[in-house]
Amino acid sequence: MAGITHTVTNQVPPLVQYDVFGSDRALVEAVERHLTAEAREDGLAELSALGHTCGSAQVQEWGVQANENPPRLRTHDRYGHRIDEVDFHPAWHRLLGKGVSAGLTAAWGRPGGHVRRAAAFLMWTQVEAGNCCPLSMTHAAVPALRTDPELAAVWEPRLTSMVYDRALRPAGQKPGALFGMGMTEKQGGSDVRANTTAARPLAEDGTYALTGHKWFCSAPMSDAFLVLAQAPGGLTCFLVPRVLEDGSRNVFALQRLKDKLGNRSNASAEVEFDGTWARRVGEEGRGVRTIIGMVAATRLDCVLGSAGLMRQAVAQAVHHCAHRAAFGGKLLDKPLMRNVLADLALESEAATTLALRLAAAYDDGGEQERALLRIAVPAAKYWVTKRCAPVAVEAAECLGGNGYVEESGMPRLVRESPLNSVWEGAGNVQALDVLRALRDPATLDAYLREVGRARGADHRLDAAIKDLLTDLADLEGVEGRARRLTERLALVLQGSLLVRHAPPEVADAFCAGRLGGDAGAAFGTLPPTLDLASVVDRARPLS
Repeated sequence: MAGITHTVTNQVPPLVQYDVFGSDRALVEAVERHLTAEAREDGLAELSALGHTCGSAQVQEWGVQANENPPRLRTHDRYGHRIDEVDFHPAWHRLLGKGVSAGLTAAWGRPGGHVRRAAAFLMWTQVEAGNCCPLSMTHAAVPALRTDPELAAVWEPRLTSMVYDRALRPAGQKPGALFGMGMTEKQGGSDVRANTTAARPLAEDGTYALTGHKWFCSAPMSDAFLVLAQAPGGLTCFLVPRVLEDGSRNVFALQRLKDKLGNRSNASAEVEFDGTWARRVGEEGRGVRTIIGMVAATRLDCVLGSAGLMRQAVAQAVHHCAHRAAFGGKLLDKPLMRNVLADLALESEAATTLALRLAAAYDDGGEQERALLRIAVPAAKYWVTKRCAPVAVEAAECLGGNGYVEESGMPRLVRESPLNSVWEGAGNVQALDVLRALRDPATLDAYLREVGRARGADHRLDAAIKDLLTDLADLEGVEGRARRLTERLALVLQGSLLVRHAPPEVADAFCAGRLGGDAGAAFGTLPPTLDLASVVDRARPLS
């Protein structure tokens, strides 16, 4: 009888060996909706294969290992030579290699490339979010480099390559390259025009020597970086290679790595430039305009990343409650727990649906879609990334004490959940960008046309659109209420998309809980008369 106390019962099996893509109905439907017939068959097959990879026990274990073994900085070798290198756990390199080969840096120019990549990025975030940073920056560097056709011709094939080469050598000798970005300085933060890093012109046209620092530079082992510095003509964008063409190291001194709340696998460094060689990208004095294409693309990745984290949190919570018994039945069947899970599932599906709609706008590339992106990307970045943290915390609570234990994986999601709200401009920056977008009548018209497609389908959505139009009619002193206005813009857009594309029970619950004022502030306060069982069943991941 000695072993009776150690008999394990009523414990939930791990959520592994499942298709992360195929079990996410909202994601599958969004991909099918937005991919053209030309790209649909290949795209779905590609994403299904990646979905099985993401759900495999081996790849999930790599994510755990990369997170548990953070990078280490080596400033000097054994002889005292400055080397400024970062050592990563082998799992980091395996994940990064898988991400590159899955096309997470290769959306540009492919049929349906942005939708396919968006779905892949959303899934890959669920494996391990840290390695998504260099993947995101590499993908996003392309529009900035295209402002200089000569540079783009050289670098774009390297960045869109599906081969990962970790070696620190000239990018021209590698089958593929990764990019980073350095804008933030100690004194400036989001106010990049306060940057003090100086760029001194060299004899060769378009080349400069940089002197200064960057307070945040993620993925410092990338092959090259886009940075902002003050040239004689004003704030300018530069390309800084890690290794020069002759094989010598560029001056790129890593002073220390940041000790962060989450995103532990990804190295974020403080960097010093001292005569660092750089190549100008775009015109002098137009640095912000040059790099803004990169910022817009990484902002969309923040939305996708948060949508991915929310999806994984909800999947884990629903999976747990489907297997865990308490008080005479499965947790999933308890009305109050079902309400919580349904509320979380609504937030996840709304985020996924909005993120894929924005990716489709990138693929379309038309004038109307570009105008929509101008307002919808910062609005989505503001709202979706802010909803990620409360979703992750509530989902962890669904596991009870088990959700507070590292082995469950939920604490990693909780630590990761606030980051995308901070990256690429925190909430106030996004809200102010929305206000700037509203000054362009074409941008507001594109937004109203998009949400107007769902008019008449739900009275709560119609009322929300009417209230929003009232708010937009009076923009006097609007900065003080910019957050509230941005929130409403995002919610109305999500509501319109769900009313048009989601099952009726999902759209009904979203409009009741987010637009109709029929729910409380906490998760799990939806009207019990809704079909919450169907909402939860739709969100359940099947292994």
